[in-house]
Amino acid sequence: MSKSVPTLSDCVNAVAHGERSASDLLETSIARIEATDARVNAFTSTRFNAAREQAQAIDERRARGEPLGPLAGVPFAVKNLFDIEGEVTLAGSRILRNQAPATSHAVLVRRLLQADAVLVGALNMDEFAYGFTTENSHYGPTRNPHRLDCIAGGSSGGSGAAIAAGQVPLTLGSDTNGSIRVPSSLCGVWGLKPTFGRLSRRGSFPFVHSIDHLGPFADDLPGMALAYDVLQYADALDPGCSAQQLEPTSPTLQHGVQGLRIGVLGGYFADFATEPARAAVALAAEALGASSAPEHAVQWPDAATARAAAFIVTASEGGALHLDTLRHRADEHEPLSVDRLMAGALQPAVWYVRAQRFRRAYRERVRALFAQWDVLLAPATPVAATPIGTEWLDIQGQRLPCRPSMGLLTQPISFAGCPVVAAPMWPDGCAGLPIGVQLIAPPWREDLALRAAQVLAQAGVAQARKAVL
Repeated sequence: MSKSVPTLSDCVNAVAHGERSASDLLETSIARIEATDARVNAFTSTRFNAAREQAQAIDERRARGEPLGPLAGVPFAVKNLFDIEGEVTLAGSRILRNQAPATSHAVLVRRLLQADAVLVGALNMDEFAYGFTTENSHYGPTRNPHRLDCIAGGSSGGSGAAIAAGQVPLTLGSDTNGSIRVPSSLCGVWGLKPTFGRLSRRGSFPFVHSIDHLGPFADDLPGMALAYDVLQYADALDPGCSAQQLEPTSPTLQHGVQGLRIGVLGGYFADFATEPARAAVALAAEALGASSAPEHAVQWPDAATARAAAFIVTASEGGALHLDTLRHRADEHEPLSVDRLMAGALQPAVWYVRAQRFRRAYRERVRALFAQWDVLLAPATPVAATPIGTEWLDIQGQRLPCRPSMGLLTQPISFAGCPVVAAPMWPDGCAGLPIGVQLIAPPWREDLALRAAQVLAQAGVAQARKAVL
């Protein structure tokens, strides 16, 4: 049986202290991918030769006594909507497969490479990031490493599964309506959706320009915080973040939660969660000294309306982006998303205008809520991973469609642009499968969510687990 790659922090420390070489870590990653990916289907392409050259160059620099980057030797992979120089950016589609290869790396990919992380390949996803399950009909479904007949979540399913399978300790994904947090929850790994506009999106294939976020997944929290540090800094060439020329937020993890006002979201976030999802939140709340009692629940403003508005904006912008191929090559689109894209392209413009107008007022109400709280807790998904092909969920007696409902609890949060750490929890009643908890902070305060997450990690309440494959 092949060995899993060490955790991100262990990789960093092993190379920094000369205990392992970058080439050695890379070969462990390659062996694990080759041994497991036929079953997991996390990768759509690999670049092992280029990775070996990069790892060898890192080792040669170390031998010469030259300084190395903070992620030296860490193998990583990226959702296949990130540009990788010399490769076609698929964005989970068949339509783009004959496009010209990218001429340069996406900004976030380049920042990881400059930190001496080693890029091993591109990862599976829902077509054009429109989905929550990564049941991709073009490249096959990504399977949950903890139970191979179940979904890995989406749309960044390959990004979550590659870590849970022990193939790499660090990946990049995107999150419009929950596409980092849902796979983090279902695969039992750490994920970070930063504040909208915090990280550059340049060099990534868009889905919904006004909501898209990019962020990291990792197998340990300190390592994810380190990677997040590397990814920061505003990008004047990305209109989504050029207006916020902010200094990076230091993700200091040595402080606890003393003095932080931590609450648990109720109402909508309890009504659309199964018992195991609520149990995961209760475990996190207890470790953080917060009350999960219903009478102390915090009410998030307009959650259901925000989700509806997010659907309108998502469908409208997504449909407009793909209008030409919807007209002329609809049969090449993913069957699970083409109807929604078409419907979005046909929406009255006034719906979109009203949704965005509501969003401005909604954000103000969310900011007012954070005048009273520093971190708020909610389930990341209503259920644990479901079998591939599942059509319906039963949530507290409500029969709901499975695929869109995996984002029930994430959409209202990203529509407000708040930063969220998805913490991997393992409550009873899930047959050994995880359900994540969202640690939600005010805009631009990723550090608060990371502080709360560190308490959960240190207490052993939240932890990423790698599957036995």
